[in-house]
Amino acid sequence: MWVLFLLAAWAAALLACGRLCLAASAAARPADRDGAAGPGGPYVPTLYETAFLAGGPGRVTDLALVVMERQQRLLLARTGWATVVDPLGRDELERSLISAIGPGGQAPVPEVRSAHAGTDAVAALDGRLTEAGLAVPAPRRAAVLLAVRQVRGACAVVLLTGAAAALAVPPASGWQEAAAWFSLPLLMTVTCLGFARIETPPYTRWASPAGQDVLRRAAAGPPCAAPDALTALAVHGRRALPDADLRAALAPGPRGGGGPGPTGRI
Repeated sequence: MWVLFLLAAWAAALLACGRLCLAASAAARPADRDGAAGPGGPYVPTLYETAFLAGGPGRVTDLALVVMERQQRLLLARTGWATVVDPLGRDELERSLISAIGPGGQAPVPEVRSAHAGTDAVAALDGRLTEAGLAVPAPRRAAVLLAVRQVRGACAVVLLTGAAAALAVPPASGWQEAAAWFSLPLLMTVTCLGFARIETPPYTRWASPAGQDVLRRAAAGPPCAAPDALTALAVHGRRALPDADLRAALAPGPRGGGGPGPTGRI
């Protein structure tokens, strides 16, 4: 009887892991216009586009926040709150960021990051990079994310069917042998999730192979030149910022303090 549960567990594991492998392979393939060149030569991404290739919409939001903070048009509190000083954005990304902060002019940075990711300005940036062959197309990224969820579901199925099989085994036979057989599909699904985390963080890269070449050049920079703080943020994330207060303000999780404080960045 328990063998039927084992077959169900193997079917779920093989289907889910196979779909993840196919989706990850599709995401890693060069885009149709990989490294497309325009009339003036290869496409050269802006700093915001470089941030998207390196870290997606969240990195774009962080870069916009720091740009406005440097120009004293926005305050970033160490407690993780953003406060608008100048409500007039200088480009579409800044205007969408101000809208994401909300009509009150203050919001926690994690909430701003989440709201800004769904704006038309970020979607347009994604579209330009995809058209240029530098970004992984959104359907491929979505396919990888869906496949990862299916592998997680398969992992749960293996655990449930294993528990059911253990209950179905006659007491005289012992359940240890059945449990040992179920450890194999469980190991397969867990290993597949581990490889997905290592090879395609966060479950798929934002940059296509051509986009990754662009990022490598941006990370290298000119010979004998120290990278600009904004470029370092775009390519490497908030940990590359020399200012500890800014790093704390851009931390992904909520912090204590309850608000921005009287002077914004403290």
